[in-house]
Amino acid sequence: MKAAIPKPTVHDLAREAGVSLATVDRVLNERPGVREKTVARVKAAVERIGYVRDTHAANLARRRQYRFAIVLPEGPNQFVDTLRSAVQEASGAQFAERALVEMIPIPSHDPHAVARTLNGLNTARLDGVAIMAPETPQVRDAVDRLKDEGLAVVALVSDLPSSARDFFVGINSFAAGRTAAVLMGRFLRGLTGHILVVTNTMQARDSIERRFGFDAVMADEFPALEVLPSIESHDDPERMRRCVREALASYGDIRGIYSMGSGNTPLLEALRGAGDLEGRVVIAHEMTPVTRQALLDGEVDAVITQNVGHLVRSALRVLRARCDGVEIFEPQERIRIDIVIRENLT
Repeated sequence: MKAAIPKPTVHDLAREAGVSLATVDRVLNERPGVREKTVARVKAAVERIGYVRDTHAANLARRRQYRFAIVLPEGPNQFVDTLRSAVQEASGAQFAERALVEMIPIPSHDPHAVARTLNGLNTARLDGVAIMAPETPQVRDAVDRLKDEGLAVVALVSDLPSSARDFFVGINSFAAGRTAAVLMGRFLRGLTGHILVVTNTMQARDSIERRFGFDAVMADEFPALEVLPSIESHDDPERMRRCVREALASYGDIRGIYSMGSGNTPLLEALRGAGDLEGRVVIAHEMTPVTRQALLDGEVDAVITQNVGHLVRSALRVLRARCDGVEIFEPQERIRIDIVIRENLT
């Protein structure tokens, strides 16, 4: 077995550049007082010997403290509750990495209020922001302003690709919608009828992409099942209950229900009230206390979910990497789509 080749150190770098360790430290930490010619000599030496800086050690030496904000929708939402818990757990561990993490609530269905919250952030006291919000022109412009102010910005759960955000942390929602369609179609193989689709809002990009993915597979592979227009609850449980009851009354052959976002509690309440849980396939997103119990009770057939701990840790890693100017290891930050049924529930 070959011995591992030692990584170049700052001592090697100083020797190669012909300067002192103090000069190397000033150049690497971008401190003033070093001539441009000397800076160029040190940087050239970095390239020649393949020196890779240990940003963790450098930050400890500089006593660097990251300051991050996690912007999440307010109001009753069990998935967001699990995210908040994951932020609290991760932020406790982040103190070892010298990071302070603050959660900031936003009224997600008022794009002007979301923009006001983002525009009101004190950028002088922050290094980076992770944002879970619907993609609207107002939010896009607010994100672009945060980037102009020098902050690292991560889109969380639902992407903001029209903005200048640095990275998206979340599952591939097209693939999630296609996955839901394959499950729905195979559970209902050989049947005809309608499929009801419900969500919180079609303003959120994750819902839009899930719907596109779902429709594409249903049309191509299961044309005997007709997918109805999406029902949006807009965080109004009574609206969800009412719309679901009306849909069940209007269509006597609804074979399956695809819940693309939050709102599973009023959906299940409407189905129970109508006595219509038997014989219908229900597929939902995100593992919460409600969807977990519904799986156990046989009221939901499958849940498409993602690891919220991975989501939060990934967002914090990406923000740190952007602050440090180092590359993001994308395979580590890729969020996996998980399928949970009663038989593999743990």
